Amino acid sequence: MGDIYPKFKVAAVQAAPVFLDREKTTEKACRLIRAAGEEGAKVIGFPECFIPGFPHWFDYRLARECKGLIAELFKNSVEIPGSVTDALCRAAKDAAATVVMGLNERDFGSMGTLYNTQLFIGPDGRILGKHRKLVPTWTERLVHTGGDASTLKVFPTDNGPVSGLICGENTNSFYRMTLLLQGERIHVASWPAFPGRPQQDGIEIRTRNYAFEGRCFVISSTGVFSDEMRELLCTTPEQKSKHADTGAFSSIIGPAGDYLAGPDRGGEKILYADIDPAVIIDEKISHDLTGHYNRFDLFTLLVDDRPVQRGAVFRESEEENSGGESAHEAPVELDAPAHLKAPTPLQRIRQRAKPR
Repeated sequence: MGDIYPKFKVAAVQAAPVFLDREKTTEKACRLIRAAGEEGAKVIGFPECFIPGFPHWFDYRLARECKGLIAELFKNSVEIPGSVTDALCRAAKDAAATVVMGLNERDFGSMGTLYNTQLFIGPDGRILGKHRKLVPTWTERLVHTGGDASTLKVFPTDNGPVSGLICGENTNSFYRMTLLLQGERIHVASWPAFPGRPQQDGIEIRTRNYAFEGRCFVISSTGVFSDEMRELLCTTPEQKSKHADTGAFSSIIGPAGDYLAGPDRGGEKILYADIDPAVIIDEKISHDLTGHYNRFDLFTLLVDDRPVQRGAVFRESEEENSGGESAHEAPVELDAPAHLKAPTPLQRIRQRAKPR
């Protein structure tokens, strides 16, 4: 009879935050997670920076006019773990769904640095991991710093390996192949709303290409630019003239690059699609870029997935402990992190390559 790959439902949340209000946006996110769970969704994707909102103000004002808004964004950012993630984990458990949440993240105890992050939560309510956007795009660089490849991972779930990228990252060939080579089957592409810039074509090109290239399913979730946000950020006639619509363009895409739901340009809603994992097999028979349709004896992708040290690292030397020469007189070499002592899946590809 062979293996059976059960069909299941996924969801793309298209919604606006309660702008710059972490607690109220978290409450809204939990309601949306539970609502999608009641409809049977097993994987739920959210927009970029959903909690507590994307820094849209740079589209309407000069950077030096935005200091107060940036401060509010920081005060309402999320620490992982913390009270916000606890609430999201409870909602994911209630929904029995894997949740990919976009949020503004700060390190615990930090007073100045923000990351553009996707948080991954399993259906049992436990945090699977996170992805920090590696390079902030355009004006995001005035707010966010970049992450590192230690968060460029794929997470196993009962419905298959799940991962994601944020906005323009879905254009980057290195990022895509790093995830696809880890066996990604369900990809969550998170985007903000684009109310004043026609980005729908760019989103469509990236998301449909991702699905077609990787022979995977893509949940593409965009934000909504609400009337509340318009009133707060667009205070002059010139600023209001730059606001065209809700800026939404969410969809769910199959492994052949076909739309299973959407694209939707309207207001707040949850898009659903029933997906059949066996379709991946059908599509990979012809082109499997992570298998028989590639030449790993000729090409190699190496990823440095060591976490970046963002603070001082101290280690007491053996010489000091024994009363010998001070460690300050010679540089101290730190041991490699434990996860680097064994080859990663991508490094193993290189080790398997046959000499030419």
